[in-house]
Amino acid sequence: MSDIIAVIPARGGSKGLPRKNVLPVAGKPLLGWTVEAARASRLVGRVVVSTDDPEIAAVALRFGAEVVDRPAELSGDSASSESALLHTLDVLRGREGYEPDLLAFLQCTSPLTAPEDIDGTIEALERQSADTALAVVPFHYFLWRPDGTGINHDKARRPLRQEREPQFLEAGAVYAMKVPGFRAAKHRFFGKTALYEMPAERRWEIDDPADLEIAGALLRRREAADRQARLPDRLGALVFDFDGVFTDNRVTVLDEGREAVVCDRSDGLGLERLRRAGWPMLVLSKESHPIVSSRCAKLKLECIQGIDEKLPVLLRWLESRGVSPEEALYLGNDVNDLPCLGAVGCPVAVADAYPEAIEASRIVLSRPGGRGALRELADLILNRYGTPHHA
Repeated sequence: MSDIIAVIPARGGSKGLPRKNVLPVAGKPLLGWTVEAARASRLVGRVVVSTDDPEIAAVALRFGAEVVDRPAELSGDSASSESALLHTLDVLRGREGYEPDLLAFLQCTSPLTAPEDIDGTIEALERQSADTALAVVPFHYFLWRPDGTGINHDKARRPLRQEREPQFLEAGAVYAMKVPGFRAAKHRFFGKTALYEMPAERRWEIDDPADLEIAGALLRRREAADRQARLPDRLGALVFDFDGVFTDNRVTVLDEGREAVVCDRSDGLGLERLRRAGWPMLVLSKESHPIVSSRCAKLKLECIQGIDEKLPVLLRWLESRGVSPEEALYLGNDVNDLPCLGAVGCPVAVADAYPEAIEASRIVLSRPGGRGALRELADLILNRYGTPHHA
């Protein structure tokens, strides 16, 4: 098995779109998407970000990459990506004696790159006994010179797409190369080059603000589809914690000692749609405050509150409805939800849940508690199932 490293060059200077490598895209810094894809790769054993910028370095470390500090002379507009890759290899060899067999060069300006694109490019290199490889997408367009003559076609004859020789566009997202050959050639396309055809919808490079908006929309749609795909084949009942799910986990204490919380109206509409579709729902809360029962009554939700041990109550309620724990969903946000999250077939956490709850969950929503998480979950369930399986 080859020892494979992924290196992501990410310098701080960007004239076209300042600070673009750390700008938010669909809730994450741009660099974060590529680091996550590299870390999720089956084949990559190590992920390193080469940068001259402290903020970029901090983002890289936060998302789980290592960092190699790039010197100023390799960080200007005229510096090549290859120089950053070679510098990273030299630093790791000098510091640790580490020398990988293969190098995957990833561009952080391609946030839609998926782990399978990284693995696919590496596998194309190995399968075709090549020295280098790159990700490409099909190209079916006619190119023209300024003088009005065709580049890849004869303008006097416009062949149909199926009649044309296949052509491909360099995706700019993933490259792979054997390290000894790369060190000798000092460029990414030495020797025999293999192609990996990635889906065209994942080829999107960030160069200007409009690219950020489009990539953000595509990433949000992809993440929603991924969350929906993680729902189990069968689902029969839904159970929710209250604090931190219906609310943002904060409480306002008024002068006279009364408490108030903030809820999201869109959550109420989502729950109403679930109720009308016939979904059995229960709110389980350790909190005994009448706010809980009042809100649930308004939403026409069954509520059991003031309980220290939620799990036995949850299991009894499911049994009374004829629903097995494997066909139940539990939505929580904190450590006291862990027993219930571990007992059901579909544990779910809100976006701002505590790390332990996120780690225990099959699905992590994009919306935080009290700010649309329940509506997001309702949309996922209704789009996937419509009605519960036992109905």
